Amino acid sequence: MDLEADGPRKYGGLNVVTTSRRLAWTGLVADLRRHEAAELPPFEPKALEICIAVACHCDCVVTRRGQGVWQRTRVEPGVAWLCPSGVQEEDIRISQWHDILHLYLPADCFARHGDENGGSPIAQGSVRYLAGLRDDQIRQVGWALLAEMREPTSTAQVLVQSLAHRLTARIAERYAAGCGSTGQKRQHQLDERRLRRVLEYMAQHVEDDISLDDLAAVACLSPFHFLRMFARRMGAPPHRYLAGMRLERAKSLLALGHLGVAEVALACCFSSQSNFSRAFRRATGTSPLVYRRQSA
Repeated sequence: MDLEADGPRKYGGLNVVTTSRRLAWTGLVADLRRHEAAELPPFEPKALEICIAVACHCDCVVTRRGQGVWQRTRVEPGVAWLCPSGVQEEDIRISQWHDILHLYLPADCFARHGDENGGSPIAQGSVRYLAGLRDDQIRQVGWALLAEMREPTSTAQVLVQSLAHRLTARIAERYAAGCGSTGQKRQHQLDERRLRRVLEYMAQHVEDDISLDDLAAVACLSPFHFLRMFARRMGAPPHRYLAGMRLERAKSLLALGHLGVAEVALACCFSSQSNFSRAFRRATGTSPLVYRRQSA
């Protein structure tokens, strides 16, 4: 499925403030758009679209009709909408400007989630067409993805895939019709041997662009189960632990003095020197160049 297709088809190529399309994300696409007052033509999405309001005019109202049902929402930051794949949106009316974070997930992510967690199969059309959601978990995922788009980190692949799993789980468990657990599928635990294997893999590939799927495969667990087990064992999610390892690697490379700051940034999987410098200062309180001089 081409996750990048629905946004331009529905909204056109204008008014994009920032987007994940220039980044190497997998499993999820994100666009932040500025919408002016308008009426949009009918549209049937191929992927699940989650919309989260980021900023708005104080009198902004969005009215839409899908599956023959009218929904009217007064917009405020954090409010969300769900538009499942296959639902014909017959009418969308926007009264005033607002900035919306649009997230796109593949329809089959719900089938995988149900299979991995021993629940009932989650059909593509089971997610409900809903508006005006005030869901803290969806909002938190949206803000984390927006922050990653604006200031990419060294662990983007692991972080974005983790957030996509978290978003999938929340929607499947709260907003999918007939999604009930039929008993937990038996899963192996992240025992000492599996955990050691994962940590060794991280250390060996600290300069490679590894993903959540890579780490889960090393542990022989589903990605969703691995996320929960790793955080429980290590006290931090895998992307944060990996970020700490890359920070220590950056410190070592800077202290050695053989590479320039831009080369250290690249070696530690940052997309640019500026992103690396910003993250390094946030973590250490000093710049890479100052740290190098102090370590000499």
